[in-house]
Amino acid sequence: MIRGTTKTQKISWLIFILYLIAILYYTIFAESMGRANTDPTDDPRFNLILFNEINRFIVYREQLGMKAFMLNVVGNCVAFIPGGFLLPVISRRCRSFISCTLVGFVISFFIECTQLIFRVGSFDVDDLMLNTLGVAIGFIMNAAIKKFRAFRKRKKESRIVKIRKIG
Repeated sequence: MIRGTTKTQKISWLIFILYLIAILYYTIFAESMGRANTDPTDDPRFNLILFNEINRFIVYREQLGMKAFMLNVVGNCVAFIPGGFLLPVISRRCRSFISCTLVGFVISFFIECTQLIFRVGSFDVDDLMLNTLGVAIGFIMNAAIKKFRAFRKRKKESRIVKIRKIG
């Protein structure tokens, strides 16, 4: 590891690596997600029209079912929230909203390209957008928790100062 990393960063790195393994498994290898028995001679599947698949899931929600909608639309977003939460903890370069979101976009783009190349799942710009949105939400959650913790710390220090003045 890099010198100067805290125990929290080391634990976060471990969690982040396990998280990436889980994401790769579910997006590339999971049979329950329709990733098994793919024929490499099949034409690659892709969607390059933004909101095309999201719209399809909304229009045909009754035929596809709520589970398919939740898995595709909500699941793509929620699956990347932990990444956006952990990236600022493990890397100084990801402590700004833009850089963290960009790194999340690159990770998502890598996964989508891997699906296209190995013909498992499909390359979908809607997934790319939803995944990136998930990273952004995770970053915002991390920032909110940091602000809350700082607020509580200032409030506690303020109480200590008041007690010292009184005593």
